[in-house]
Formats: sequence, structure tokens, C-alpha cells
Amino acid sequence: METGQHHMVPSRTLIELLKQVESLRLRPYDDQTDQEISAWVPGATVGYGHLIPQAEWRTFKGGISVVQANALFERDLAPFVAGVRSRLHRAVLQQEFDAMVMLAFNIGNNAFAGSRAQGLINAGHAADSHELEAAWKSWNRSQGRVMQGLVRRRQCEWDIFSKGVYARW
Repeated sequence: METGQHHMVPSRTLIELLKQVESLRLRPYDDQTDQEISAWVPGATVGYGHLIPQAEWRTFKGGISVVQANALFERDLAPFVAGVRSRLHRAVLQQEFDAMVMLAFNIGNNAFAGSRAQGLINAGHAADSHELEAAWKSWNRSQGRVMQGLVRRRQCEWDIFSKGVYARW
């Protein structure tokens, strides 16, 4: 069933999948080394992948609760939900919306907005479009190199978009 894109919200299934993927850490850690930290570093992270700005270090240095982690996650996800909504020019299925939010959450709103995949979706390309699948899966590089983790993540997102299959890679 299609719904108006301006009121769409991520499904609970997507929220749970994203939380599994990001994994919960109640103590601050360095996202580069995965080690707990007691002093701020540029990759300081807590909760479900929340990057801690230096100005917020005092708030998070002692760790957080599960309730706080959930609130942070919802706050961190909100701009990507809004970003996908604002760039959709046609109605989409819930699974398609969910997959777009997951992609935008990983690559950023600006990258999503300028992506060929987003343009093809707005042009009406469906989940059986090889062109759309190729455009989606092209977001598989970090610092110019194809990364297997990103290849697997794009396949996960594509399975959500095209089949409604929400499965961790």
C-alpha cells in the first residue's frame, strides 16, 4: 500500500535492524579502534553509533543508559527521515522508504540527495530496475576503495527496497 511520503516514518522493523547493525554501547569508545575511552577523541562514540562532539564530552564521558541511547538514536535518525521525505516526489512503499532512510543514514543526506538512485526513484524506476539497483549498489566505496562491509550493507538495503526482506548481513 502506498502512502503520502510527507508523513512516512521508518517501520519498527527498520529501527530494530538499524539498532542491531549499529550495536549498543553504553560506555564511550573510539569508533576507529573499538576500544573504550576515558578522554575525548575525534571518533568518540556512544549508544547506537552516536558520534560525540567535543563540546558534549562531559555529558557522555561517564556512559549512558539504554533509555538515553534510544533517545539519542531517535534524534540522530530524525534528520535522515526528514531528508528522505523532503526529496521524494512520488509515493513509495514502506519498504522502499525504509531502505532509503537506511541508505541516507549511512551515506549522508547530501550524498543521498545528489545520488543517481534517488533521482531514478523519483523518475519512477521500480525495484525491478537494473539501472536503479546498479545506482544503489554503487555506494560501496570508502576513501576510493570498494569495501566488503559496504557491499554487504548495500545488498541488505536493496533486499529491503526490492523484496521487503529485513535481514542483517
